[in-house]
Amino acid sequence: MSELSHRVLDFLDDTTDRLNRDLRSMKSEMMSGFVAANLDPPSRPRSRAPTRTSSSAAVAQQQHGPGVLTRTTLALEYAALRHAGHCPLGMYVTPRAEDLAVWDAVFFVHQGYYTDSILKFRIVFPPDYPTRPPTVQFLTDVFHPLVSQQDGLFNLAPRFKPWRPQEHHIFDVLHWIKAAFKKHALDEIQEGDCLNKEAFRYHDTTSSFAALATQSSMLSQSASALFDKDHPSMAGKGTHEMLFKELKPDQLAALRARIGLKEWEDPNPVSVQQ
Repeated sequence: MSELSHRVLDFLDDTTDRLNRDLRSMKSEMMSGFVAANLDPPSRPRSRAPTRTSSSAAVAQQQHGPGVLTRTTLALEYAALRHAGHCPLGMYVTPRAEDLAVWDAVFFVHQGYYTDSILKFRIVFPPDYPTRPPTVQFLTDVFHPLVSQQDGLFNLAPRFKPWRPQEHHIFDVLHWIKAAFKKHALDEIQEGDCLNKEAFRYHDTTSSFAALATQSSMLSQSASALFDKDHPSMAGKGTHEMLFKELKPDQLAALRARIGLKEWEDPNPVSVQQ
């Protein structure tokens, strides 16, 4: 956690600068389009041209990624995560440097069946976001009813039926991801929504499910899952922006001093009698 905290601190300045540049660029593009539209001479109405133009624009958008409106929305929504209550506790999120439509994230689970899990996941936004919802994919293997064992895809449908562009935002998605690992959400999951049917056994035997969830948590904390870039769970999923690095004791001590962390002191130490 100390290394991740260090990386988050380093990312904040870089990400803020990048978003500011994107916003300035988007504003310039929008203003240029506005000026061009006002300078163009009036033209005679055409019945089918708008349809063809719209279709061509849609194809171009799919080929070249999100347009100005989508990039502006993403930049604003990412900036809004700094507001209280927007980004859930235990989650760290950063957009990719080369693609604002791909966000990498890490979720530290603090309670429930998955306590102490360290889960890497990715959010991919479609070119027409927020008209369509993003896609969430877990890069860390996790035994969960809503997470596919084949590719790690996470099912948003139980929370967003349907997706409403004017009401739903990325912070709603993040809060649903966190809630889905808690007992009350697991209790309400329907079999038809499960991407991992085996994990639905939760409704049949809680003890068996708890044992498998605990095993999943322990595996997510292993050195290979955290530090190995070629871990089997990453096959076909690309790299993750938030890299964990195993530190030597002296490196860890220096880092803890840099960010102001102190050693934990047990307020009620247990004395051992000889």
